[in-house]
Amino acid sequence: MSLGQNLLFLRKMRDNMTQEELAELLNVSRQTVSKWELDAAYPEMEKLLALCELFSCTLDQLIRENMNIINDAYSNIRIEEVDGFRYIRYAVISPEPEEDAIAHVKRWADQIGIQDPKIIGWDFPMVSQEQTNVHHMHGYAAALILNDDISEEGLPAEVRRQNRQRYIAITITAPHIAPFELIPNAYKVLMAYMQANGYKGKWDGHIIDCFEKEYDLNGVWHMDVYIAIE
Repeated sequence: MSLGQNLLFLRKMRDNMTQEELAELLNVSRQTVSKWELDAAYPEMEKLLALCELFSCTLDQLIRENMNIINDAYSNIRIEEVDGFRYIRYAVISPEPEEDAIAHVKRWADQIGIQDPKIIGWDFPMVSQEQTNVHHMHGYAAALILNDDISEEGLPAEVRRQNRQRYIAITITAPHIAPFELIPNAYKVLMAYMQANGYKGKWDGHIIDCFEKEYDLNGVWHMDVYIAIE
């Protein structure tokens, strides 16, 4: 663990705040902030508490935890307004739920006649401890986004609607190189960004509170991860 690395991470999360800007807020010199980040000097308690208040973190997080979970796979943290849309959803609990759910939704798209389906997905939490620990099963939901010209008659599932909603989002390059590390950490990065900048998550049951979207960009797979915010 390193207070210096945590401080550098939090500064980047705060819209790439410069050392000069942080120094001014804390009434210290830029050189002092630089020494803190290099672990060449340690802030006095008053400054530690001020850092915790500024970045909305606890003292324990700042000095004991490893908050620096950014790597080169992550880019373009942003606030994004997602337009309202209609969708049909399929959720499954299995050893490979993501593959199963997405494959099922792709079959729906073929059945409806959608040539280039837009599919999003998210973890489905309705899984018992026995299913997880004994049978190694997990839950996942996949949703097929419906174009405006698609009729709702004869569709294979109930049509759901979501209004325009604000999300915080991050892009992962080549997520499947290490999916069990990169994807969960992407959520942690977003939560850290929200915490450092004072954003609150939105979990009211009327929207998709978080989801993932994969796409090919110049021959390289990317994934955008979204968390709803107020």
